[in-house]
Amino acid sequence: MATPVVTKTAWKLQEIVAHASNVSSLVLGKASGRLLATGGDDCRVNLWSINKPNCIMSLTGHTSPVESVRLNTPEELIVAGSQSGSIRVWDLEAAKILRTLMGHKANICSLDFHPYGEFVASGSQDTNIKLWDIRRKGCVFRYRGHSQAVRCLRFSPDGKWLASAADDHTVKLWDLTAGKMMSEFPGHTGPVNVVEFHPNEYLLASGSSDRTIRFWDLEKFQVVSCIEGEPGPVRSVLFNPDGCCLYSGCQDSLRVYGWEPERCFDVVLVNWGKVADLAICNDQLIGVAFSQSNVSSYVVDLTRVTRTGTVARDPVQDHRPLAQPPPNPSAPLRRIYERPSTTCSKPQRVKQNSESERRSPSSEDDRDERESRAEIQNAEDYNEIFQPKNSISRTPPRRSEPFPAPPEDDAATAKEAAKPSPAMDVQFPVPNLEVLPRPPVVASTPAPKAEPAIIPATRNEPIGLKASDFLPAVKIPQQAELVDEDAMSQIRKGHDTMCVVLTSRHKNLDTVRAVWTTGDIKGHTVPHCPTPDGALFAQTSVDSAVAINDLSVVVDLLNIVNQKAYVQTGCTSLKLILQRFLPLITDMLAAPPSVGVDISREERLHKCRLCYKQLKSISGLVKSKSGLSGRHGSTFRELHLLMASLD
Repeated sequence: MATPVVTKTAWKLQEIVAHASNVSSLVLGKASGRLLATGGDDCRVNLWSINKPNCIMSLTGHTSPVESVRLNTPEELIVAGSQSGSIRVWDLEAAKILRTLMGHKANICSLDFHPYGEFVASGSQDTNIKLWDIRRKGCVFRYRGHSQAVRCLRFSPDGKWLASAADDHTVKLWDLTAGKMMSEFPGHTGPVNVVEFHPNEYLLASGSSDRTIRFWDLEKFQVVSCIEGEPGPVRSVLFNPDGCCLYSGCQDSLRVYGWEPERCFDVVLVNWGKVADLAICNDQLIGVAFSQSNVSSYVVDLTRVTRTGTVARDPVQDHRPLAQPPPNPSAPLRRIYERPSTTCSKPQRVKQNSESERRSPSSEDDRDERESRAEIQNAEDYNEIFQPKNSISRTPPRRSEPFPAPPEDDAATAKEAAKPSPAMDVQFPVPNLEVLPRPPVVASTPAPKAEPAIIPATRNEPIGLKASDFLPAVKIPQQAELVDEDAMSQIRKGHDTMCVVLTSRHKNLDTVRAVWTTGDIKGHTVPHCPTPDGALFAQTSVDSAVAINDLSVVVDLLNIVNQKAYVQTGCTSLKLILQRFLPLITDMLAAPPSVGVDISREERLHKCRLCYKQLKSISGLVKSKSGLSGRHGSTFRELHLLMASLD
């Protein structure tokens, strides 16, 4: 009898460097679960195929960092919103820019495609929601009601409603036909990060930074249940395609919830950190996360996850908590969405603004063509995905093969699972991976080394790097094991060399700094000119740096002279502080006094008052700089909006 191989429930699939600078947004294609779009601070939108290392297409045209991206349902169009408030729509199959939409006054925080019509909804830091007609290149309607940034937008499955979540702790439901707000759902005590419609019933789920998930009845406009105790802020939720449960991407874990009553069916440990988006394909949940310029993808085998109130089907993981019994199956369901019979029907009529912003598509289309490009990085993958020979079986394929699960690392677990047990009669749809294949990397140019198709989640050495490659070749014919002492000696040699280089660089910079500080211009051929003394000192310092004949010193000096570098860095740091800590500071200051003596609370209150005083002192400077033009002006305007709650 062959020993069964125990495979993992969750594993890391791949890690790629997605952009030359930091990644600021990403999204998965929900139809295939195989297409990934990333937006970065390099003002580009890159397209990737999950589990392939090379970029398929790079879209250019934005002049500021891309803050939000979204794919439409057939994965033929992509929309991206930038920090400056501009929106661009690309046709992926034609590989060209389709529309450029202007109208928001601050960065774009959220986007969504209408499921049946050619409409796009956008939410911004300026608190406005706009509905755009892609065909006519104009704003159809503007929805006002939120008082802070709109973080998430979702159209209902029937395309009649639009749900919005914002930093003002509220969720709002908008009627597209009437052009007005249907209902507001208060209850969250922190910024609401995500909303998601149930695929069938009139039910809406919302996740917040207050670590709760709330379910809302869209017929009675009231809360159904509230799930508390999330390990961190809720950033990503997704209903199962049949609507039986809700998946929540938590910090390093996936949680499966039910409602009526609220309960947790299962918890799966996944080391994905702060997951940014989720998708389901072939009974596998795909999760993606980003950190700096890297993007990581993870897979969870849903066939081994408890999704209802029944007993878990996986006999190996006995440590999971038992779920509560399911609700009464005879209970009546909510109203079900009425979807159009075909997507080729006439588009729905939506309420239009009397002051709709229309733009003539005459010369601006030509300008968009010049400014925006779709650079195809991998022609083979592009032709496979966006230009299929048979339009009925589009790629990414609807029946794509699931990602193979790697075997468990713990051999004892496998032995325990090999013992006879009544539960082992269950047939698992997981392939037998006794020998894990290592297929070659699919790339447009031949790669010198083949990368593994699956990157294990736990590893003790870098991927693609071996310590033995940096050591002298061993002449012994037998395979020699790496000795820690040899590796450390090689590292120390390089460390000593680097210390010498940095020490010399530090001395040279001290010399330049001394010239700049003292203002001594003797011995330098700097002609007198009507400029401030500081300019003369800077010129003298530059001359001394050039005379040292060290390019690294010149670069360091120019970075200091160029004020844009540290001004932008300071603004970015202040933006992060305001986004993460300003709600906490204001809530702490507005809270009523506690009963009795609470020393820790008094300390927190004192610190919050100091922070508030400092932020208030610099708000005037930010306001005065908000009138500037260009990138700095846009950044200061965004900071001014964030600091509006201080007044």
